[in-house]
Amino acid sequence: MATEGSIRPVERLFPFVLRAGILMIGRDTLGRNKGKLHFVLITEDISEAVRAEILVDFKHYPVVQHYGPADLERHFGIKGAKTIGFTKSGLAQSIYAELKEYRINQPVTPNRAKG
Repeated sequence: MATEGSIRPVERLFPFVLRAGILMIGRDTLGRNKGKLHFVLITEDISEAVRAEILVDFKHYPVVQHYGPADLERHFGIKGAKTIGFTKSGLAQSIYAELKEYRINQPVTPNRAKG
């Protein structure tokens, strides 16, 4: 018997991402649009130095590491991208929920002043 994950892969939602216009490509674009950002997806082949920078720059957002550049090209038609983001939407929430196991950073908890 197949598992639910194998019956309904998250990739089934990717065509809707393009139609909905919720995809942001590149670190600069993501940095300029942090207020709209739901989560960041980086490729598995990204360098350790760039990965560390992304984890710092986007510490308040979920960062997911999955797929390779060829996968991003196949699913979204973008060449050479290693960092993409999804804007806040119900669709982005659904995609993130299915990719959550690949999250590489932990949520940032605000420091509360002891008083």
